Amino acid sequence: MFSRLFSCLSVFLATSILITPTTAIWPAPQSFTNGSSVLYLNQNIRVTYNGAFIPYTYGYVPSSFSSKEFVQAGVSRTLAGIFDSKFVPWILHKPGAKYEPNPLAEGLKWLKTLQIIQTSEDKPSAFKPLAGEVDESYNLTISVEGDVKLTAVSSIGVLRGLETFSQLFYQHSAGTFWYTPFAPVAIEDAPKFPHRGILMDTSRHFFPVEDILRTIDAMAMSKLNRLHVHVTDSQSWPLVIPALPEVSEKGAHHPSETYSPADIERIQKYGAYRGVEVYFEIDMPGHIGSVALSHPELIVAYNEQPYHWWCAQPPCGAFKLNNTAVDEFLETLFDDLFPRLVPYSAYFHTGGDELNKNDSMLDEGIRSNSSEVLQPLLQKFIDTQHSRVRDAKLTPVVWEEIPLEWNVTLGKDTVVQAWLGGDSVKKLTAKGHKVIDSNYNFWYLDCGRGQWLNWANGPAFQLGFPFNDWCGPTKSWRLVYSHDPTAGLTPEEAKLVLGGEVALWAETIDPINFDTIAWPRASVAGEVLWSGRTDASGQNRSQIEAAPRLNEFRERLVKKGVRASPITQAFCVQGEPWECEFAPA
Repeated sequence: MFSRLFSCLSVFLATSILITPTTAIWPAPQSFTNGSSVLYLNQNIRVTYNGAFIPYTYGYVPSSFSSKEFVQAGVSRTLAGIFDSKFVPWILHKPGAKYEPNPLAEGLKWLKTLQIIQTSEDKPSAFKPLAGEVDESYNLTISVEGDVKLTAVSSIGVLRGLETFSQLFYQHSAGTFWYTPFAPVAIEDAPKFPHRGILMDTSRHFFPVEDILRTIDAMAMSKLNRLHVHVTDSQSWPLVIPALPEVSEKGAHHPSETYSPADIERIQKYGAYRGVEVYFEIDMPGHIGSVALSHPELIVAYNEQPYHWWCAQPPCGAFKLNNTAVDEFLETLFDDLFPRLVPYSAYFHTGGDELNKNDSMLDEGIRSNSSEVLQPLLQKFIDTQHSRVRDAKLTPVVWEEIPLEWNVTLGKDTVVQAWLGGDSVKKLTAKGHKVIDSNYNFWYLDCGRGQWLNWANGPAFQLGFPFNDWCGPTKSWRLVYSHDPTAGLTPEEAKLVLGGEVALWAETIDPINFDTIAWPRASVAGEVLWSGRTDASGQNRSQIEAAPRLNEFRERLVKKGVRASPITQAFCVQGEPWECEFAPA
């Protein structure tokens, strides 16, 4: 229980204080009205779920995959999050501003009940849904009398509503009061896109499990619901496969930098409890060079130089496309891995980006870089692996080059991840493909931070100077916010866009700087994907309206232990929106 968090209400302010809050829900609800009455919150609020009292316990973890368990854990996290965050919003107001209620003048009017109603039973797929399979909508009301009602179709919708509820509260600077100044509240909300994600690369740099769990927490706060783990690549293989232990033993950066089956299960369960589905990618047939350290007979072009003839970045390495031993290896790999993933995920990503035709010139079974020779072999490779994915009751995902560059025919269920920008999404949806948009011009968050390569003196130095990376400039939150994944599409094409993912490729990202690069920019994409790029009036959402809300949300992330970067200077955070607005004369 939360009794340890409270002391006597012995501190009162002597003068009246003006309330001037920002109604700062992030992402923006579809419909939100509020008043200016103050209500206080403590551990005495009575919580019911479909009419039955549910207790809430600090640190509660579900004991099963059931709706009631998910909701009870969500309530416990929500209340603990409010009481533990210690979010006193002084930084959001001008120095000396009177922004807090005076408990003595106002009286202590408490929230009395939190009534949660789930209107439909969850299907088993609610806890590992395909995009669109679970209804995440919710309605939330708070009366001036102190009664809260949260209604949702699914338990995942309840979790989304609880996150919104938590953002209505602040801690008083007196230290013993938690209050909302917004009563009465009426919110109707639902996401525009069902797939709202982050891509996390654990091959170029390893991320301990705790860093991944913290990322999931920040995602849940942002109403992001898919964590795509690009778990292996040519640089390292941190994924332990018990049937093939040598692959991680020889392919990981270090024996300590691996994910055991227990780690993978922990990550996936942790995400599921928070409405974040974790799914994995083993990129192939390129980007697989780390397998050469244990099975060199399966790989061509590993660590060949000069690398740019063979791949996009060293140490290169691709599967042999005409080799039965590769197929036997993948059969063993997937038979081991898929049964452990399928309880918690609906998807598996087989990669397919940046396959270099030259690699097969080194393959003794092919000795060609002709598309006419390679395309049928790649078609057979994809067909075989996707059949295994489907046999495991998972849905395959690929990068856009597979259908667009290689003209591989895909199953209708296959989801294609677009990243090259331009008209990629238009081309894919025109072909009838379901699409996840990760346009690098807007949503590659690792960009604009300089080269990871070293440049020798002389001609190479001159060629590389000033050593910018390939995808600069940096994608500021304002650029992230400007992107509409369905821009330029017909209504029918737009229906095929499941949503999007921001990407954090880890060449120069590790656990030390991940948070500052990801947050709050990933949350900004979260609002685009949840709320839509336009508001209820059909107008593009404004930076001027969004900035105060994002500033507050960033403070909430920081109070939850996420090292989110500031988006502007403190003067602008404390000022009026127009004070830091550029308006040409």
